[in-house]
Amino acid sequence: MNTTSLDFERLAEARIFPDKTPYKSLSVHHVLEISRRSGVSGREVEITALEKGIVPERYARNMRTLSLADQATLLKARAAVVGLGGLGGAVTEILARMGVGRLTLIDGDRFEDSNLNRQLLSSVAHLGHLKAEAARQRVSQINPSVDCSEAAEFLTPENAGQLLAACDVVVDGLDNLPARFMVEDACRRMGRPLVSAAVAGASGHVTTIFPEDRGLRLIYGEPQNLPLKGAETALGTVPFSVVFLASLECAEVAKIILKKGTLFRNKLLVADLTDGVIEVMNLT
Repeated sequence: MNTTSLDFERLAEARIFPDKTPYKSLSVHHVLEISRRSGVSGREVEITALEKGIVPERYARNMRTLSLADQATLLKARAAVVGLGGLGGAVTEILARMGVGRLTLIDGDRFEDSNLNRQLLSSVAHLGHLKAEAARQRVSQINPSVDCSEAAEFLTPENAGQLLAACDVVVDGLDNLPARFMVEDACRRMGRPLVSAAVAGASGHVTTIFPEDRGLRLIYGEPQNLPLKGAETALGTVPFSVVFLASLECAEVAKIILKKGTLFRNKLLVADLTDGVIEVMNLT
């Protein structure tokens, strides 16, 4: 990086965590200043700061649960979000705030009125606009250090290799079963883990699938025997269940990137938020 340790030390401020532990902090504005003067991205500035023991203040409340090394690892990672509606929009928001440093955002759809009840990226002003464009704009507003690429197209077997190959993990934010199986097959071919969730009414489930796993077939059966969509056609999709399942997907993404914690691999977390029931079932 074309900057010096003196820049970081001069701009870093002494702060105290809520548990009274002192730390050195770099504000958002100082990250932008160093980036502008050095000609490197905000993401690289934040990685360098963390490696020098300085906490970019936007991630200060990540600390303790995450270490400085963990935060740097997240900033170096790339996640793809396929489908930017209810689940995918919430996942995008959370991953950007958490500091996953490179995001590939994929969706060829546009916003419509019925999206407004649950899709965090939607607004009246965005009706008719591309979801991928709105997702990129939202990321730039909340964390400009994130390197964000948009693909305003639907994922297909033909473009999956180009869009997903550089990613460390893929997140399924789709709303139909054939597309979900297609993404799983693409991840299997490229050796990438997939975090998949589905929502219907006030219920939903989440699982993590590695390339060698049977994955979605253990949940739905063989893809050729399935309808286009699942129970959401009868139950609708309420916002609190969407955000809840998206949060669980993001927790799985963090565990995959950081190689920490217990994944829902070969397991299915099923939640019924109406009755307050959450169960984890073995799929093997």
